[in-house]
Amino acid sequence: MAKKETRSGAEAVVESLEAAGVEAVFGYPGGAVLDIFDFLTGAKFPFVLGRHEQGCIHMADGYARATGKPGTCIVTSGPGATNIVTGLATANIDGIPLVAITGQVSLPLIGTDAFQEADTTGLTRSVSKHNFLVHSADEIPETIAEAYYIATHGKPGPVVIDIPKNCQQAMTSAQYPERVSLRAYHPESWATAPEIARLAKLVNEAERPVIYAGGGVIASEAAKEVAALAHRADIPVATTLMGLGAFDENDPLSLRMAGMHGTPAANMAINEADLVIALGVRFSDRVTGRLSKYAPAAKIVHIDCDRASIGKNVRAALGITADVKDALTAVASRIKAAKRPEWTARVRGRLEEKPASWKRSRPGVIMPQEAIEAIGRAAKGRAIVATDVGQHQMWAAQFLRHAKPRRFLTSGGMGTMGFGIPAAIGAAVARPDLKPVAIVGDGGAQMTFEEVVVAVERSLPVAFFVINNGCLGMVRQWQELFYRKNYSGSILTPGGRAANEKIDAECVKNGRYLPDFVQLAKAHGAAAWRVTDPAKLDAAVARAIRSKKTTLVEIVVDPGANVYPMIPAGRTVADTVYGN
Repeated sequence: MAKKETRSGAEAVVESLEAAGVEAVFGYPGGAVLDIFDFLTGAKFPFVLGRHEQGCIHMADGYARATGKPGTCIVTSGPGATNIVTGLATANIDGIPLVAITGQVSLPLIGTDAFQEADTTGLTRSVSKHNFLVHSADEIPETIAEAYYIATHGKPGPVVIDIPKNCQQAMTSAQYPERVSLRAYHPESWATAPEIARLAKLVNEAERPVIYAGGGVIASEAAKEVAALAHRADIPVATTLMGLGAFDENDPLSLRMAGMHGTPAANMAINEADLVIALGVRFSDRVTGRLSKYAPAAKIVHIDCDRASIGKNVRAALGITADVKDALTAVASRIKAAKRPEWTARVRGRLEEKPASWKRSRPGVIMPQEAIEAIGRAAKGRAIVATDVGQHQMWAAQFLRHAKPRRFLTSGGMGTMGFGIPAAIGAAVARPDLKPVAIVGDGGAQMTFEEVVVAVERSLPVAFFVINNGCLGMVRQWQELFYRKNYSGSILTPGGRAANEKIDAECVKNGRYLPDFVQLAKAHGAAAWRVTDPAKLDAAVARAIRSKKTTLVEIVVDPGANVYPMIPAGRTVADTVYGN
């Protein structure tokens, strides 16, 4: 769109998005943003029309996770804005850069209970990094520039811009600023010389160090620096769920994921370490368990760009507020080359002693873990995988091999069901060079299934895999283990029978769960098929991975399978449950 000296606020919105370098916008129209949509048809970037605002914001989130660039979403006022709240919260806790533009009723109508009026700034304040309410068309270019700056500087996060309709219609000559300078926001910080010296001293003197890498490593593009530190000082590496891909799991130093469903090798190494080098992590309760017993013998170094996270959950012997990549680059020359054969052999040996494994519970029934393995074999490391939330998410974390950053997209801190399908679509828009894959459960799939049609109409070769066990698997597992097998509200099979007590053999054999995902996908225009036989699993999965079209494979699996190992909430490594 050519720059004009005087144009409407709506045209200034689109012009400013172009100036900000936006490469794709996801959204859904409505009365309060029609003026903006009137100019989207001439924009330099593509607009992707979702089918529900929650799907739109998750698409923008998937785009951001796949690229590291901020995602962008435009929705209308009232229900349009309220429908993105879950997506904002999802991005906010995981530190994902987004800019969400919402329409608002005209300024004179605010507070009158006008049609589709909602207090968007009030509603989104607690689930966004920052939000703006525009008061004039003249504010639009600078506000948009500031929003992208805030979303991407410091700890990344979502920013909301609420633009009243009359501000979109008013004329303005304000231009997009050449640079952004916010008087009250200076998030950049660097490790001091004494901090770097102490960090090097702690690493060089440690006998049992462990690197604990989180999503902040991926956000700061620090995977190479983490690998360099690990290899130079011979330090094993564990990751969080959000950090999967930050360190190549094929590397001999990889202990894979730590936490509630992490590997015993990772959890025991942290428990026995004398130094934990925590990089870009929040120390979530799903990783630490009982805080008083977490890493009891270790000094903890915590490096994170968010000052508020240092010491928030775990007391650090050394807290450094800095970009992870900058800090590791600064300390690199001070780290002595070292070998710790006894330590690395001990912690690595546990991966071999207690590997991720599964057993077929009954002949002829697909195990969910083998479904994940089949997807991994077919993808051959060339896919970008988005998951939903629940058992399949944990199995994907456990049974895929995560070798590169930004290839595994999942809702970590918020645990948002319905994330997987739209996130995969956003990733497909962002990374056409990779095969887009969504691994979802039958519960989460029903929350945002309407977005499958978006992949179809845009000819995106997304392979959607619905791991169907006829229940809300993780809820059912917790009810089995901690709630006396009282399966209240978690069984999705006809008749609502408890999956692990009265298995509906006919459903498992013939895939007769409701809804019929194959027919549902076909109704949306996708190619689709179902697999129930383990002998046919690999062929069914490989066919979808090879396809250039939007496909869906419903994989009917054992409904009684549980995710193990598992450290019950609030417990310790010593309380690990290994299952069968």
